[in-house]
Amino acid sequence: MAANERKAHMRERIKADPPPGILCYADGAPVAWVQVGPRHDVPQFNSPRTVSRPLEEGDAHDPSIWAVSCFFLLPKLRGKGMSHRLLAGAIDHARRQGARLLEACPIDHVKQSKSVTLCIGSTAIFDAAGFETVARRKDGRPLMRLELRA
Repeated sequence: MAANERKAHMRERIKADPPPGILCYADGAPVAWVQVGPRHDVPQFNSPRTVSRPLEEGDAHDPSIWAVSCFFLLPKLRGKGMSHRLLAGAIDHARRQGARLLEACPIDHVKQSKSVTLCIGSTAIFDAAGFETVARRKDGRPLMRLELRA
């Protein structure tokens, strides 16, 4: 997909509601972002060839199953607990929107805490938030889940 197509897709996605993520502001400017929303809104999360593929076939289309799939923080904010706060906001947002389950496919280990590969999050922040590993299809990449309502 070309850049202009991605931008158009994102604009349409924002208009459709719920928004595809949460922005964090400091001094009136955006400084961090977390992508969170229904699993079906993140096509790459549902590919049968990815480690994040759904546990059950119908999960990819179940509107009550949401995913946290990307974090972005300005470099000056990394290593200061912002990912934990973004994840807490994502959990609250998903719960308020009626999500039943929230899933993620973070990375277990990285060589340094500021690694660019952490855009998908580290297992440590999901562990701290109460997520549990439900599948491990590749070493270092668990599929994790948090139950938001019974």
